[in-house]
Amino acid sequence: MHYKSLREFIERLEAEGELVRIAEPVSPLLEIAEVTDRVSKSPDGGKALLFENVEGSAMPVLINAFGSWRRIRLALGVADLESIAREIERYLKIAPPATLMDKAKLLPMLLQASKFPPKAVSAKQASCQEVVMTGDEVDLGRIPIIQCWPQDAGRFITFPIVINRSLDRSIRNVGLYRMQVFDKTTTAMHWHIHKDGAHFFHEYRKENRRMEVAVAIGADPATCYAASAPLPYGIDEFLLAGFIRKHPVPLVKCKTVDLEVPAHAEIVLEGYIDPAVMRLEGPFGDHTGYYSQDGDYPVFHVTAVTHRKDPVYLTTIVGIPPQEDFYLGKATERIFLPLLRTQLPEVVDMNMPLEGVFHNCVIISLNKRYPMQARRLMSALWGLGQMSFVKTIITVDAEVDVQNEAEVLKLLLDEVDLERDLFFSEGILDVLNHASDQALYGSKLGIDATRVIDGEPPRSPAPDETPVPEAGLAERVKENFPEVQSSRLIQLSPRRPILLVALDKQQPGQSTGFIRTFFENDAFQSIGILLVLEAHVNTANTSQVLWKLFNNLDPKRDVHVSDQRVGIDVTRKMPEEGYRQNWPEEIVMSEDIVQRVDQKWHQLFKVKP
Repeated sequence: MHYKSLREFIERLEAEGELVRIAEPVSPLLEIAEVTDRVSKSPDGGKALLFENVEGSAMPVLINAFGSWRRIRLALGVADLESIAREIERYLKIAPPATLMDKAKLLPMLLQASKFPPKAVSAKQASCQEVVMTGDEVDLGRIPIIQCWPQDAGRFITFPIVINRSLDRSIRNVGLYRMQVFDKTTTAMHWHIHKDGAHFFHEYRKENRRMEVAVAIGADPATCYAASAPLPYGIDEFLLAGFIRKHPVPLVKCKTVDLEVPAHAEIVLEGYIDPAVMRLEGPFGDHTGYYSQDGDYPVFHVTAVTHRKDPVYLTTIVGIPPQEDFYLGKATERIFLPLLRTQLPEVVDMNMPLEGVFHNCVIISLNKRYPMQARRLMSALWGLGQMSFVKTIITVDAEVDVQNEAEVLKLLLDEVDLERDLFFSEGILDVLNHASDQALYGSKLGIDATRVIDGEPPRSPAPDETPVPEAGLAERVKENFPEVQSSRLIQLSPRRPILLVALDKQQPGQSTGFIRTFFENDAFQSIGILLVLEAHVNTANTSQVLWKLFNNLDPKRDVHVSDQRVGIDVTRKMPEEGYRQNWPEEIVMSEDIVQRVDQKWHQLFKVKP
């Protein structure tokens, strides 16, 4: 099914038992975020939350609406996300008709495709313009915009559908870009340097021309998803939304700018950006689980606010996974796989693990036919759209289930030749990557776990006798190295036992020195992989360990291979070690907010915390 509006989606969620209404008063400053963070980390993503009594505003707040496998499928109107991918594949594989009969067979599909492009509607048909405020009436303070995390620079609009056009107006861009609220009529526009919005902004800046922008908040769920999707340059996101809905997205012209917005959005902000005006934005607790650094960004000047008579404010939080954005990202992983195959037909499947926060790790299976094809695939991916941001790529054979991460890990431990199968490269990195010594670029790691075929150098055979870790080894590590706060032995493979170490690092080079000394000690020769983490990391929490590994890793700098053993240093780096960025702080909620939510949890959900 398709939904005309966010309102219809809310009704469906409630009917399906996927929505919790919270009548208890809550503050938009940190409280909503703390409640949502707990719910999103509960089994299966918890429920969508509708806060009906938000301090300082008459508008309710909807959050975690897409934060489970069931809700993302409901949002996109399918029983299986793969069905969208299969339908995309149908259109991609249309052969040119050779006969009249072939043309007739294409007709139903072409008629269906005619429903995809957006259509213009009048203001009378647009519920998003039931209330119109301009001039002195504009006040962003009426909207219950939340502050997500304690060190955030203020309140942020976190689920805005930002709409603008290229300088020549030939291309429309629709994307999700966070917006820090400065005052009643201005916000920041957080356009990352690699995004289309930033590209268009620089066109306007070069010509010193004002740029019109519109922001829709709370559109129908297919449009909300499409705004997050990494479409190729020049492809209209509203077209993708129409494809998913099987109905065109109705658009209405704005009141004060020459742009079109979803006609049934809950709230619309209209305005402009003066390319001569920049302002410090951030920090902000981002999807990496760390605070992104502050920086100068364009300022959005609001000229009008329009909304429904009884609007619902849609928002989200991001932070240490899992969060709602994980499910939006997994939808993209499934839906865009056929498009990836059009350029790289050997690709079978891919998986972006939760702890890799989208751009830090991708597992790819392929049909391998010739020597070094896996390395060619890695290089191709690192030059392809948003895949170019990926820091670690793992390639496996077609029959390996990339969604079974335990199976992939066992394959890596059992089969990979550390001297042969690690492939280091360099390239651009996501703006939010903090691990590399410099911002925006750094090293990358490819791991080739595919089967060796004719024409490729052989792997080194596994040793005939691998030492078995003795009982109490983890405890002896602490006895030998006082700076070790905790350690954990993981024996998933007899060939390469793993040791996790939380190290109290106090000086430059300490962690790499520890790795060298550890491997020189004969008492620990049974350990094949040594992972050195920061002192506060809970080594018993595998998900937290993997999140730290993928976030903090700069492969060339941090991976130390010697004689089929590897030490990996993912501790915080210091300027004396060549690090030139500002290492960000992890996102942690303030203790007073945690206690406040503890005290009211029973009233919020009518159950014990």
